[in-house]
Amino acid sequence: MMLDKIAALPEGAIAAGRFVLRPVRRSDEGLFALYAGDKRVAEATRSIPHPLPPGAAEAFVTRAMQAGGDEDVWVMDGAASGLAEVLGVISLKRMDVAKWNRDQSEIGYWVAPAFWNTGFASEAVRALIAANPQKSRTIFAEVFQDNPGSARVLTNAGFQYLGDAETFSVARGARVPTWTYIRKLD
Repeated sequence: MMLDKIAALPEGAIAAGRFVLRPVRRSDEGLFALYAGDKRVAEATRSIPHPLPPGAAEAFVTRAMQAGGDEDVWVMDGAASGLAEVLGVISLKRMDVAKWNRDQSEIGYWVAPAFWNTGFASEAVRALIAANPQKSRTIFAEVFQDNPGSARVLTNAGFQYLGDAETFSVARGARVPTWTYIRKLD
């Protein structure tokens, strides 16, 4: 069943083709620990440590469920169409709100390795941009240069290459070269 045929989405959910982007819930902790504990996932992010320490998934869920933070997090949930309940995670982090409030956000995402090369990341990014829940005028993204698949997700969603940089990866314990992208929505 395609999700666009589902009449009512849960509050805060966004239709994304074969799945929905829904708010994080406590029951996600186990699958987050399993997937984020995978070295391949952790090393593709800035902030996920490897090995994943005890309590890290629970702490992430607690932060993600708090209202009023600077980051909104959604689960890629395919249960309604016969897929896994947790396929991955996507987030929008508000940028410069306290200082300038330029209506800018940074998008981040990861997909569980079992679902790589399925188009889920692309569907999630396109759906989140179309919904624009933070009413952003500009969305930035950063991917590690050794992850060209994530770069393709962004360019296929209309992001433009902005430049090279580097950032620290907790799992790698090192600074990693990145590509930075921008998508203007106004």
